[in-house]
Amino acid sequence: CDVALPCATQNEINADEAAALIKNGCMAVSEGANMPTTIDGINNYLEAKILYAPSKAANAGGVATSGLEMSQNAAHLSWKEEELSKLLRDIMRNIHSACVEYGDQGGGYVDYMKGANIAGFRKVADAMLAFGAI
Repeated sequence: CDVALPCATQNEINADEAAALIKNGCMAVSEGANMPTTIDGINNYLEAKILYAPSKAANAGGVATSGLEMSQNAAHLSWKEEELSKLLRDIMRNIHSACVEYGDQGGGYVDYMKGANIAGFRKVADAMLAFGAI
């Protein structure tokens, strides 16, 4: 396959299965489930430098939409589909931009896992600093 979209359960792709995907020419893995690839499988993706979109970034749209829905309900608003789609698109573009900013490895390769981890850490750290927690 050209693209793998593991969307079922945790740890459904292990090191051997990841190696088989790579050997068979898979160019990208985008996780739709929560952590469907084991750490050894992820290491195979990163070593092979295929595009790997970890669940924390690729699967964020569902969580973002839930947050938007809660905001809408709390404010007693009713957004049109186009407005909600634009808000979600902006959120996902910002996630992508942060992953690229923090995960750029040079030579055109982006380590989206590294980028997502650093971006997430920065977001939490900035919030903790802003609220005087640290």
